[in-house]
Amino acid sequence: MDLDVFFAGTGGSVPTARRGMPALLVRRGGDKLLFDCGEGTQRQLVRSVGLPEVDEVLLTHFHADHWLGLPGMLKTFDLRDRERPLTVRGPRGLRELMKVMQRAVYGRVRYELTIEEVEPGAEVRRDGYTLAAVGVEHRIPALAWVLWEDERPGEFDAAEAERLGVAPGPDFGRLQRGEAVGAVRPNQVVGPARAGRKLVVSGDTAPTDSVRVAAHGADLLVHEATFTEEERERAEQTGHSTAGDAAGLARDAEVRLLALTHVSTRYGGREIRDEARAVFERTVVPRDFDAIEIPFPERGEPHLVRFEEPVAR
Repeated sequence: MDLDVFFAGTGGSVPTARRGMPALLVRRGGDKLLFDCGEGTQRQLVRSVGLPEVDEVLLTHFHADHWLGLPGMLKTFDLRDRERPLTVRGPRGLRELMKVMQRAVYGRVRYELTIEEVEPGAEVRRDGYTLAAVGVEHRIPALAWVLWEDERPGEFDAAEAERLGVAPGPDFGRLQRGEAVGAVRPNQVVGPARAGRKLVVSGDTAPTDSVRVAAHGADLLVHEATFTEEERERAEQTGHSTAGDAAGLARDAEVRLLALTHVSTRYGGREIRDEARAVFERTVVPRDFDAIEIPFPERGEPHLVRFEEPVAR
């Protein structure tokens, strides 16, 4: 099952020529989840991977740079004759915000649109994984989001199964499903259950223990890094994090990879990366349209894939 994060927008507050407003597209198998939907998100997607039939939109908070792209995208889905249901989740106040969007922009849509306000600690079960909302520290009610997969069956030892007299074929499948085959029990040939993958998206937040705890052992932590240490006072005033803050949190949480986003117009990205890597080496600063692939641990480390513009013909 493939799992990756596509960075549709990596800036914060205002767009620049190089960085759009916050938006992350998480793709797991056939599921597509959009975390935040800043101004211009649908355009960013159209000119890169295409505008997909998103299953859920998960908002972190209601500062304008994180949701202004949503009403236009909802209207586009209607104009494309979308038939699949769509759920939008976010903190308290989401229903009122969506009413304003509906009156001003997208009107009535013909597909099923569900609006759900969630509190910190809420969990949403999906096929093979869980989404959870985590309270964070910002100037207004705000959430981080956690995606963790169900446990996977342990590794099947085919050689040991054959040594015990089990023929390859359907009996291998029975053992992997937990059924005994003759005198051979599953625990003789199937290892202990293996953890699924975990992804954490911080949204906008000051450094907080709730994210550190939620991100413990995560395969990928996507954390905001609006400022460098030189602007610490500004970060504290506005409820944001420095690159060093995010890196320290990633180190303490023992994550496999840290991706820094919500980059201020003050920076090109290298300053953010260098400050963070002095604390936590496994840090990347994605650009718009980059992706991070998250394989299962036995297949390698999470890694950044740089976007390559198509060659004009």
